[in-house]
Amino acid sequence: MSTAQAEISTILMDKVADWLNQSALAGNDLETLVKGFCERLAAAGLPLKRVHLSFSMLHPLYDALGFTWVRGKGMEVEGFRHKAGLPSERFLTSPYYHLLSNKLEHLRRRLDPSVPSEFPVFDDLRLMGITDYMAFVLPFSGSTSQGMMGSWSTDSAAGFSDSMISALLRIQSHLAIATKMAVLTKLADNMMTTYLGGDAGRRVLDGQIKRGEGDTIRAALVMGDMRGSSRLAETSGREIYIDTLNQFFDAVAAPFNRKGGQIMSFIGDGFIAVYPCERHRSQSETACQAALAAAHKATARMVDLNLRRKEEGLSDIKFGIGLHVGNVMFGNVGLTDRLTFSVFGSAVNEVQRLQILTKKYPHSVLASKDFASYCGDSSWLTLGNEELPGIKQKLMVLSPDLSGALALDEDGALEPIYDRMSDAEQVMLLHRDASRLSARDPRKLQ
Repeated sequence: MSTAQAEISTILMDKVADWLNQSALAGNDLETLVKGFCERLAAAGLPLKRVHLSFSMLHPLYDALGFTWVRGKGMEVEGFRHKAGLPSERFLTSPYYHLLSNKLEHLRRRLDPSVPSEFPVFDDLRLMGITDYMAFVLPFSGSTSQGMMGSWSTDSAAGFSDSMISALLRIQSHLAIATKMAVLTKLADNMMTTYLGGDAGRRVLDGQIKRGEGDTIRAALVMGDMRGSSRLAETSGREIYIDTLNQFFDAVAAPFNRKGGQIMSFIGDGFIAVYPCERHRSQSETACQAALAAAHKATARMVDLNLRRKEEGLSDIKFGIGLHVGNVMFGNVGLTDRLTFSVFGSAVNEVQRLQILTKKYPHSVLASKDFASYCGDSSWLTLGNEELPGIKQKLMVLSPDLSGALALDEDGALEPIYDRMSDAEQVMLLHRDASRLSARDPRKLQ
């Protein structure tokens, strides 16, 4: 870059601000908004080499979204999951930690190669040719649970001029407003997806919110249940019980929330999932075969989980799964001011009864004849006709051959456990809990 410090055009920066406002009103997602913003700043004449922006999120699974833009290389996006543990030494010696622990809004440093780095991250930035660095924190409203944090870096030999700093400070307020709207939109989508499922969440966001609204659909149905949970709740503490229940859901329920499957709701120690399909045979075959494949994966994952539990001196987790296919009502029921979005109908009652029959037969997965008829060449063991409570006609019950479930493929394997958080995730965790900094210093914790 040139050593001259050119003045930044107020007109062009106003254009960037206008674009942010228009993008926010258009409902653009965070990635589109941040990438477009960085590219337009560079086009307006700001000699930015690198921009990092992180947004803390109110999300049941993730603490933050991070965006790193590098001139000529585009942008990388990361989602940072909740994890326990103390911050790393690298983070505790970072500019972000310095900002938060001293309750500062901005931090600027010139990166002089002849001077030892104040923060270890500056060594990495120097390798990129960075000469000047500014970090900032912007909470949304007065909340420490949601906000924006980031940094601007330039490789201009002269660093940031006063006009550049002024332009960045002005544009930050526009960016905060636009990204807050995008974060709130993302928050609504996150909540709907996490608590209702992908399809149901989209329906609610699209306005299907009145009691009684919904559709009649055909679907492959799955009902799963953990065995022995009542005894476990009575003999174990709350933490052990909840941890065991989550292990069960991670192992058994997760495969039914992929490849067309949607978990509609968790009911105590069980769950119901659907694979929506059309009413002709090929669609029904696709849905039922996907549900059966998920049952294989769930069985394999539980075998793997129980081996781990045995090594830890813990008892096996047992389970039952029912598989069925039929027409269901898909929509809102409940009180006028308190609704739930789920599936209902006789087919749901039948799959529930099938799941209960796994207590009678020595098989963890049972299916109806209708379901099995759509599963091609799969091997099935016919167990007999069962008269189910509340169901007029007897139901022929079969069990699939799950011998192949003993081999875990990559998609079926349990997800690994990571021991440490990324630096960006630690930033957002600390941002969320910034009030604790005045009470204790994590560096003193053993």
